[in-house]
Amino acid sequence: MRKIALVTQKGGSGKSTLASCLAVAAQEAGERVFIIDMDPLKTLVNWSKIRGEKDIPVEVVPGAKLTPVLNVLEKQGVTLVILDTPGTASKETEAAMRAADLVLIPARPNAFDLWASETTRKTARELRRDYCFVLNQCPPANQSERVKQGAKALEAMGGLLTPLISARVDFQEAARHGWGVSELNPNGEAADEIHRLWSSIKRRMPREKAARRAA
Repeated sequence: MRKIALVTQKGGSGKSTLASCLAVAAQEAGERVFIIDMDPLKTLVNWSKIRGEKDIPVEVVPGAKLTPVLNVLEKQGVTLVILDTPGTASKETEAAMRAADLVLIPARPNAFDLWASETTRKTARELRRDYCFVLNQCPPANQSERVKQGAKALEAMGGLLTPLISARVDFQEAARHGWGVSELNPNGEAADEIHRLWSSIKRRMPREKAARRAA
């Protein structure tokens, strides 16, 4: 069982939207997905209620109980856990990062998000966790100078996943209905970006057998 923690110390980066869309894309690719919502806002719990399906379970788990819950999920045959965390440094955030095989750091192409990303990166390195960045909510014309500068800054910090994720209406509409973008508009550009991002993440994570040997 592999675990991804979406972490950023800056609100508004689209962390929960990415988490929900990646969960759906991973499920479509054959993963048994479980979402743990550690954010006090409970955005993904609300998303799940709107969804009205039990295909991707979402539960609130405090940091102190995270390890035993993960052990149970692995025994139940879950193959992927996505952890959504608060937008500030907290015990929940640290617990999620410690548990994760990969820390995913979303950032918008602006100075404030990039500064916050540097803080999150330092924490991941201190905890000796693998991490990478996702440049999110980019203008659809993603060759703008601002986006290029943001990409260069994140690459310099170590590891920027592709593709860049554009700010598209499909993401808002999917969240409103409790869907992923690949369910809302399977042939749309947003769905294509998310499927490609999931492929990048999967390549970045350790293979399951290797992870078990390391344990």
